[in-house]
Amino acid sequence: MLQKVCLSNGTLNVRDEGSGEPILFVHGFPLSHQMWEAQITALSSRYRCIAPDLRGFGESTVTPGFVGMDQMATDLSALLVALQVESPVTLCGLSMGGYVAWQFWKLHRGQLGRLILCDTRAIADTPEAREQRWQAAERVERDGPGFLADAMLPRLYCQATRTGRPGLVEAARQQIEHNPPQGIAAAARGMAIRPDVTDWLPEIQVPALLITGEEDAISSVGEMKSIADALPQARQVVIVQAGHMAPEEQPDAVNAAILKFLQQ
Repeated sequence: MLQKVCLSNGTLNVRDEGSGEPILFVHGFPLSHQMWEAQITALSSRYRCIAPDLRGFGESTVTPGFVGMDQMATDLSALLVALQVESPVTLCGLSMGGYVAWQFWKLHRGQLGRLILCDTRAIADTPEAREQRWQAAERVERDGPGFLADAMLPRLYCQATRTGRPGLVEAARQQIEHNPPQGIAAAARGMAIRPDVTDWLPEIQVPALLITGEEDAISSVGEMKSIADALPQARQVVIVQAGHMAPEEQPDAVNAAILKFLQQ
């Protein structure tokens, strides 16, 4: 079910389905919890699936200006407490959700049992990428998120998805355009100054699954393999005929990989 959960400094909109061992799904930029629909449908018969809209996205509280990945991680920690989740969670994050996952491990590792990292990165932005994010933040506040959807959708989905599943791509556009411009801008600024966490990786002593779309134009197979190699308890699964949005593009393959990982 969907519900609004009050935190000390805002409210998160969250979908909470099923019962059992908890999985916390953390969406990418600039999307919402709706991107995890296929995973929630497949897994909620066995697990408790918790999928919030991060601060500034969907129907959650907007904090104008700047929201760091550490703030989002602390929001998630407080959300789990509010939902009375007492056992450590499996945190499944895509792209920006992965950036939040690194901070969740750093700040709230007692609540973390396992990691599933989909199409994400450990390195910081280059100076050029950082400047592009700041410029995009200013423009989205001024013009709205439509231009961002135009620019990002061809990079989020592989060619086969864009050609064969236009409805899926259109649903992502609707998510992007529905999000509050100030929320998108604040998160973009937060991503721009996120730290390089490469040196953290050998210390992250939790089982981890890395899922990578074979045709990901943002987080390459090779880059994610280097993350998997650096994590002490990790393995990588490459999803064919998928880009950056592998959980949406090939949900059956991604769900099978997640189930195998959870049952080990």
